[in-house]
Amino acid sequence: MKPTGSTRPPTGTPWGPGRTYVGYGRGAGRAASPARLALNHWALSGDWTAEDESAQLSSAGGSITFRFHARDLNLVLAPAASGALVRFTVRLDGHLPGHDHGIDVDESGEGTLDEPRMYQLVRQRGGAADCTFEITFEEPGVRAYVFTFG
Repeated sequence: MKPTGSTRPPTGTPWGPGRTYVGYGRGAGRAASPARLALNHWALSGDWTAEDESAQLSSAGGSITFRFHARDLNLVLAPAASGALVRFTVRLDGHLPGHDHGIDVDESGEGTLDEPRMYQLVRQRGGAADCTFEITFEEPGVRAYVFTFG
């Protein structure tokens, strides 16, 4: 994994809409381990290759963990090839999302990535709150670009 080398603060803000990039070109807030993330920090687990604009998963079972404060969390993702199906699972604070799932995830945290686009993964029904998000991919080749939230 190539280090980000960035000293810029996270672009996502704890009080409203923002972005946090996953690639090392504009990425900020990357932590070494998902065990204890500070607000607006994230970590990769598994076999990822960081590129300028994105990070690409090289083998199944990799995940991204992000600590955020917002109502919605979205992530721009792309499969290895357009039309390829990639199954993923989302957890919030280590649990199934239940009613706090986004439109691209069901209550059990299951979803499918099938085209390059922004995926709404979390919509907290109680409004903006601190939360630790984790997404795990069951197939390799996924590219993760940018988190957006609000």
